[in-house]
Amino acid sequence: MLSKYRLLALDLDGTTLLNSKEISMNTYEAIQKAVDKGIIVVFTTGRGVPNTEEYWMRLGLDSPMVLLNGAEIWIKPGELLERHFIQSELFKKLHMIALNTNSTYWGYSVEGIMRKSDWTDEMYEQAWMKFGIRNHHVSVIQEIRKTIADWDGLEVTQSENNNLEISVSGITKEYGIKKVCSLLGIELDEVMAIGDSWNDLLMLQSVGLGVAMGNAKDDIKKIANWITDTNEEDGVAKAIYRYLLNED
Repeated sequence: MLSKYRLLALDLDGTTLLNSKEISMNTYEAIQKAVDKGIIVVFTTGRGVPNTEEYWMRLGLDSPMVLLNGAEIWIKPGELLERHFIQSELFKKLHMIALNTNSTYWGYSVEGIMRKSDWTDEMYEQAWMKFGIRNHHVSVIQEIRKTIADWDGLEVTQSENNNLEISVSGITKEYGIKKVCSLLGIELDEVMAIGDSWNDLLMLQSVGLGVAMGNAKDDIKKIANWITDTNEEDGVAKAIYRYLLNED
């Protein structure tokens, strides 16, 4: 029996990847079987090309990718569809608030990934698609989120309690997967998406089948159509076998 789902949208960290940041053999094999069956497999991740490419290549995927929570969308490896850039003045304000709160920070520009230890003032001249802030004091993160909520032009989400992931307003994984579906002529109800955290929420709600990992945040489990096992228990592979390959 053919699956009704034509596209599989996969988060990486806490979902497709083990805690060691590897792909288990069971998950690798399940993804390969889905691809062999004609399912289009799309990463939907907060990561950018520099730290996603190895998985793309290992799995041999030639499909679109939604990176940086939707701020960068690729038609296939080496072929860019679109990028969305944070206004330079807003980026400077985000950088300043990270400094003033003694937070760790990172960003993705056209030039690649930048971390706090890499920062030079010349980097203000680059075009930035995403900015991340992390602080081990969750209360500090909550205060930063309240502060920047009043700034126009930003989309703020989180993958953990202690971080913020910031991009252009309206740019989310949901936005990215909708663009990919439009590009490929696929309906949203023909998509199965799997994720574990808040930056996956809108995407999981918008597709035909939203699957939460066993290790997902409670908010994600509440809105999911189905809950699979954890990333350490090959939850992605089990969801693929159940819903795409029709094997329990």
